[in-house]
Amino acid sequence: MKTREEMKEYLSGAAFRERMQQVYGCNAEEAQKYVARFVHITEGFAETFENNRNEIGLYSAPGRTEIGGNHTDHQLGCVLAGSVNLDIIAAAALNGTKEIRFFSEGYGMTVIDLKELEPKEDEKETTAALIRGMAALAAEQGYAIDGFDVYSMSSVLGGSGLSSSAAFETLTGVILNDLFCKNAFNAVQIAQMGQKAENVFFGKPCGLMDQMASSVGGFVAIDFAKKDAPVIEKVPFDFAATGHALCIIDSRSSHDDLTEDYAAIPREMKKVAAFFGKEQLRGVEIDELLDNAKGIRESCGDRAFLRAVHFVKENVRAGKEAEAGRQNDFAAFLKLVRESGYSSYMYLQNTAVSGSIENQAVNSALALADLLLDGKGAFRVHGGGFAGTIQAFVPVEMLDTFKRRIEAALGEGSCHVLTIRPVGGAVIA
Repeated sequence: MKTREEMKEYLSGAAFRERMQQVYGCNAEEAQKYVARFVHITEGFAETFENNRNEIGLYSAPGRTEIGGNHTDHQLGCVLAGSVNLDIIAAAALNGTKEIRFFSEGYGMTVIDLKELEPKEDEKETTAALIRGMAALAAEQGYAIDGFDVYSMSSVLGGSGLSSSAAFETLTGVILNDLFCKNAFNAVQIAQMGQKAENVFFGKPCGLMDQMASSVGGFVAIDFAKKDAPVIEKVPFDFAATGHALCIIDSRSSHDDLTEDYAAIPREMKKVAAFFGKEQLRGVEIDELLDNAKGIRESCGDRAFLRAVHFVKENVRAGKEAEAGRQNDFAAFLKLVRESGYSSYMYLQNTAVSGSIENQAVNSALALADLLLDGKGAFRVHGGGFAGTIQAFVPVEMLDTFKRRIEAALGEGSCHVLTIRPVGGAVIA
């Protein structure tokens, strides 16, 4: 942490530009745009909290892209994910009170009274719930949490499928860890805190993949077989050398009122797991599903059977994708991504809201990618599904045309060309 004067000098020097290159995996020219963002938030902090002259720290947490393992984490399955170069950044300093004052550009100020760290029903699905939850979980571990001020800005668009909520939880966890916990929590623990804050305080029954990818960073293979001790491996996959671009395409559909659609997926999968005397589907084999198809369909329903098939096949596929990355076998990787997209469409059925006829924005985005790529690259639904985004791996020689025609159909700014960020949630300075 540094005084305002020290921070201003640091931000203008070569050492900080090098820090940006390290965090974002970019060249010196690209680093300058990241420098400008941190200059902006330090200036914003000074204006918003003009009476706070304490030393400030700078922090960042990235959005994430799901590469493989669509809806596998909540069944103790395997996933492959990556942190991206879109992130939430913040400047923070102690304020000498018992309040957290968290200002987010575009959203305004949220104030949390640290004397009240219990979940609040009227805060469900709000930013306040996540801040309160992260502070409460740090306090549960015996750390004395005092008041602090935060000024933040985000390039992770809400509802983009890049998990702005997980990035926000990771950012808050990194700040708390640095200010009060002597950085005792590792990246995995911060991710687990984020999941609990979202489950208990925010009220969303999410898995752990989003938080883990944001907190750990880079290409990350995660095996959730042991719920409290997931196996995490950074995969040394040189995506920049593949000749493809990673595109996240916004279908321009809303996630509003879809909580039940998301909740139905783990509920139906667990119903099939219970058929086999298990709590989750991990450990059920495809032959068991085939041998018991009639009984499963009768007791659990057809969609539950299909979703169970998706999980069992997708869980194996996520492991194969990680192995293709380790071997730098990009052709095999693309084939597996295409298979994943097909499975989500046919078995998992999370590309359109049930019963929706006119509004099938995600399916339309998938159709556009299919027609434009014409057998090259790969594409799939991205994240939770039903609304939001799809993912495409596009040959670089096709990128300009692909982006132009996608945006002609879906709107300007709907096709985001991203890079994989090597660093997860981090104290920047």
